[in-house]
Amino acid sequence: MPRGRPTTVPDDGLTTRQRRRRPLVVVHTGDGKGKSTAAFGLALRGWNQGWRIGVFQFVKSPKWRVGEQDVLERLGRLHAETGEGGPVEWHRMGSGWSWARKRADADDHAAAAAEGWAEIKRRLAGGTHDLLVLDEFTYPMAWGWVDVDDVVRTLAERPGHQHVVITGRRADPRLVEAADLVTDMTKVKHPMDAGQKGQRGIEW
Repeated sequence: MPRGRPTTVPDDGLTTRQRRRRPLVVVHTGDGKGKSTAAFGLALRGWNQGWRIGVFQFVKSPKWRVGEQDVLERLGRLHAETGEGGPVEWHRMGSGWSWARKRADADDHAAAAAEGWAEIKRRLAGGTHDLLVLDEFTYPMAWGWVDVDDVVRTLAERPGHQHVVITGRRADPRLVEAADLVTDMTKVKHPMDAGQKGQRGIEW
């Protein structure tokens, strides 16, 4: 895509302006680091455009609070006080389960994931947000807690102008096929390979 120009122009009956403003489904997947970070970066860009931002974390321990949450929530308060940017909501869906889930808790986690997806569907139907970040949402789909076909169908039928970003490893091929933009982040090296744990300012 040299100089931001597409390599082909589809015969879809749309004008350049209409095609440029099509809402996107974006998927950040792969084993490399940076999937959520990139999604939160898009949320910052969207806030600067005055978009209504909704971040929904599906697979995080309730003890975790990433730095981007503090920043985006502060920007949400700035919007409320001054009108600058756009409103921001940040939610940990369900009980804030961890990816290192215990079998005894699987039923509770599955129910929480289904409830979280039901809430997302309500918000999509209502056009509540201009940009929705569904952080680590590939995992509930991979575990069978959320139906992939329902997700694909709901995203395809969403009304209005709503961008949706989904992050997480091992994105289902059906989701990949339905998405408009897919990035597979490949790990080349990681400090954890050398025994180094996560650190402040890099992981959170």
